[in-house]
Amino acid sequence: MKKITEEMNIHEEWFKQAKQVTLKTLPKFINHLLNDYKHDYGTIVHALSAGALATVYAMDKHEQGGITGFQANFIMWDFIRNWMYITNKTSLKIIDYDKMLFPQYEDYFDKKINSDTWKSIQEEAQKCLNEIYDYPIHQDVIKHWKSIVKGNVPFGYKVIEN
Repeated sequence: MKKITEEMNIHEEWFKQAKQVTLKTLPKFINHLLNDYKHDYGTIVHALSAGALATVYAMDKHEQGGITGFQANFIMWDFIRNWMYITNKTSLKIIDYDKMLFPQYEDYFDKKINSDTWKSIQEEAQKCLNEIYDYPIHQDVIKHWKSIVKGNVPFGYKVIEN
């Protein structure tokens, strides 16, 4: 078992290898990631990510695979929601800052949310106000929730129609 660190950048090769994995080679690849290296706090996360990606790539190579870019986007969001944001009740957004390199994307960076998201935020703020908590909620937070319920969009955002 080889002791590795993030600085060794071995994980970069794993992500390249993950693209080549098939359903037949998947168990061997995952065993390689987990059993051929002595992981630390930083390397195990790369191993898990490479294993997850290899699984998706392998499944996509199956006769029922062949997903489109649109479907790949769904997989990404499904994974994000079901792994890290299980309790998210309103909405999420990923910002691609590379788009700042091109002037035609100015609108992409406007502080705007769609009306459905805003309605969801207001409903969630009302639920927060109605909930009985086992711990104290700071008065500034309560004031913020009340402001949202009244229709004040925070942080300089503007609501746009869907």
